[in-house]
This record gives sequence, C-alpha cells and structure tokens, in this order.
Amino acid sequence: MKRRLSAGRLLTIALAVASLLAVVYIVWHHMGVVDGYDFGAGAYYYADIPDFEKHIPQTDTPNPTGIPSWTYYLLFLVWGALMWWLWKKVDR
Repeated sequence: MKRRLSAGRLLTIALAVASLLAVVYIVWHHMGVVDGYDFGAGAYYYADIPDFEKHIPQTDTPNPTGIPSWTYYLLFLVWGALMWWLWKKVDR
C-alpha cells in the first residue's frame, strides 16, 4: 500500500533540502568570512575580535535607556514561556 505525501510534508522536505543546499553552498564559497579575521573555531567569540571595545557603546551607566533591568529579564522569561507554549502546540 503506497502512502501519498501531503502538500505540507512535501513543502517541509523541499525547504529542508533547499536549506541544506544553501548551507553547503555558503560554506563551500566562504561567504560571510571577513578577510583578516581568521580566528579558527572561536570566531564567534567577541573577545577574539581586536579592539572590540570600540564597537560597543561606552557609557557610565550599565543601562542607558532608563528602563529597569528586571523588565528585560521579565520579557526574556515571557518570550521563553511563549515559545515553549508554541512548541507544545506545534508538537501535538
């Protein structure tokens, strides 16, 4: 007995294959690599970038917006709870 693939499953498979092909293409052609910044496996650590301090804003206060820090923590937790709820809903 043959089982037909739904349109949604075919679209998902096509998107996954296209994403993998795009990743291989990008890696193969070294796209996104900045000349002179050859940091090896640790390239994503900001501490490895020379003179990184001049790329971040230097202020006397740790939070120049005036919004209390707990607001950011609360938003982070609410976002996490929302994503967890959405994941559970999608996973059903």
